[in-house]
Amino acid sequence: MKSIVIFRFLGHEGPGYLGDFLDAQNIPWQLVKVDESEPLPTSILAYSGMVLMGGPMSVNDDLPWIASLLDLIREAKDHDIPLLGHCLGGQLMSKALGATVYANSVKEIGWGEVSVTKNDVAQHWFGDIELFNAFHWHGETFNLPEGATHLLASQHCKNQAWSIGKHLAFQTHIEMTTEMVQKWCEESANEVHESAGSPGVQQIALMQKELPLHVFFLQKVAKQVYTQWIQGLKH
Repeated sequence: MKSIVIFRFLGHEGPGYLGDFLDAQNIPWQLVKVDESEPLPTSILAYSGMVLMGGPMSVNDDLPWIASLLDLIREAKDHDIPLLGHCLGGQLMSKALGATVYANSVKEIGWGEVSVTKNDVAQHWFGDIELFNAFHWHGETFNLPEGATHLLASQHCKNQAWSIGKHLAFQTHIEMTTEMVQKWCEESANEVHESAGSPGVQQIALMQKELPLHVFFLQKVAKQVYTQWIQGLKH
C-alpha cells in the first residue's frame, strides 16, 4: 500500500493516537513537518490518504504554505484520496472546498461533550455512539462545504465534524494521548489563563483530572472512526 501523508503544523500537535493506530494496522505513513519548513509534495497522487493535524494559526492567515496545501486538498478530493482533518486540518479542508472559516462565538478549550447527529452517515462513522467527551482547543470554526453531511455538535460549537464520502473533517480533537494533553497544557498555559472568562474553557487542573480515563474513552471513539476511514484508502 502507498503511504498516508500526515501534515503537522506545530511540534506538539502531531498524529498522536492516529499514528499508534496506523502502526497497529501495519499501514505505512510519513510525516511532513510544515512547522519545520519541510517542503510540501507537488502532488498527492503518490499517497493512499491525506491527513491534516491541528495548529494555532488560522487558515485565513497569510502563510506561504496555505495556498499550496489547499490545492493538495482539492486534488485529493478530485481523485477520491481520503482526507482526514483534525481542528486546523478540518478548517483547511472546509476552506479548500469552498466553505468559510470564522471566529466561533465561544472559545473551547478542554473536555466537552459532543453529540452525534442522527443520520445514516454519522452512524457509518460512529456506529452506536451517540455522545462522547471530546477534547477541544479552538477559537474558530467552519461552515459546511457544499455536499457535506453534519456529524457532530457541542454546546458552544454547532459544526464539530462533517463528511463527504470518504473525506472526514473535525473541529474537535479525537487524536489525543495523555502525553499530548499534558504537553498542550504546559505549552499553552497562558492561553488558558487569558481565556478563563469563556464558558467553553476549562482550567488546566480540571483538564488533567482523571486524564487517563478521559483519553481511554476518547481513543475508543477514535478507533471506531479511524477504522472506518482506512477502508477508503487507495491501494
